[in-house]
Formats: sequence, structure tokens, C-alpha cells
Amino acid sequence: MSRLTVIKAVLGPILRLLFRPQVEGVENIPGDGPVILAGNHLTFIDSMIMPICCDRPVFYIGKDEYVTGKGLKGRLMAWFFTGCGMIPVDRDGGRGGVAALMTGRRVLEEGHAFAIYPEGTRSPDGRLYRGRTGIARLTLMTGAPVVPFAMIGTDKLQPGGAGLPRPGKVTVRFGEPLEFSRYEGMDRDRYVLRAVTDSVMAEVMRLSGQEYVDMYATKAKAA
Repeated sequence: MSRLTVIKAVLGPILRLLFRPQVEGVENIPGDGPVILAGNHLTFIDSMIMPICCDRPVFYIGKDEYVTGKGLKGRLMAWFFTGCGMIPVDRDGGRGGVAALMTGRRVLEEGHAFAIYPEGTRSPDGRLYRGRTGIARLTLMTGAPVVPFAMIGTDKLQPGGAGLPRPGKVTVRFGEPLEFSRYEGMDRDRYVLRAVTDSVMAEVMRLSGQEYVDMYATKAKAA
């Protein structure tokens, strides 16, 4: 946690200078206790900008390849990403989704804030795609409220999610907490999981103003 504080103290002012984030609704994030932050995913820098806009530490899942590099560069990358709150998980293969889900559950049960992108991957074209139901399972298993958020403008600064981003202005907008206690004990009901997920995505769409596509982003990328 101390490393996270140091990195936010050093990197935060630099990122704010580069991207000038306008933050709206941050008071909707509870000051303590478990909470799920669920939002859209436009480009790589989303995971760097959103956490610095929160008053409390935020943890999220990242590819383990970010922390397995060799040499000095590899060690620095591992120190940086894990210090920023990233928890590395091997997401390839059939068990990757389960590992990510269980990691998120552990983080929430420890009382932390956990960020997730329900689309499962970056949007290929700036539109908002269908959410995966892992977000619903997390909130129903842990009872943690869901605070929807929207990243606006990051794709203009880093088109395609690759290369160095250019300076500019972005908006990070947090919505009011959503709670689904009425579905307690129904985390294996696929109709409930879809209904909860769609409710979250509807709020993300409202906050972001994106066009919604009722298709998984991974399918759109493969087309």
C-alpha cells in the first residue's frame, strides 16, 4: 500500500498535467468497505487514469505478461504495475476467467475497491459492447455495491490502445452506487446474472454517451 501511495504521489501530478482529467461524481464512491467500480474500456491508459481520480486505492486485474519480463526493464515494469494496484492473472485458457473472478472476490472480501471492465477487452471502435456476467457474479457473491463509471476521451489520446498517448483532456464520470441485494443467493441463475449485468451496462452507457452494441467485443474484433 505504501508503494501505491508513493506512485500516486509521484505519477499522479504528471498524469493530471498530461491528461487534465475532469472528474465528476467521485463522491459516489464509498470511503471504505468493498466496492466494485465497473466501466467502459477504450484504451490502455484507462487503467492509469481512473485510479488517480479516486481518493482510495483501487485494485484491478492485469495480464501477467506485464510483470514477467526479464532484466531491469522487466523488474521496473513489475514494480510499477503492481504498485499501481494491478494484480497479475494469467487470463489465457479456459481457467483465466475463473482466476480473475476469484481474485476479485478476494479483494472485495478484504474490504477494498476493485475495478473491472465488464466488456472484457478494449472496445475496437469506441462503442460500448455487451457486458460479461462476471461483474454480476462478483456483486451477488460479495454483496459489494457497484459504482458505474465512464472514461470519456481517452481513445482520442491513444487511438488503438498502442503507442505513447498524446496530451489532452479526458473526463472520468462516476455514477451513483447500484446494489442488487434483492438477488442474494442467485449468483448461479443465468437470467439474473444477465439482468444485473445489463443494468450495470445501461448505467455505463448513460454516463459515457456511447452507442451500445448487443454483441461481445471479442466477437466484433474477430469478425
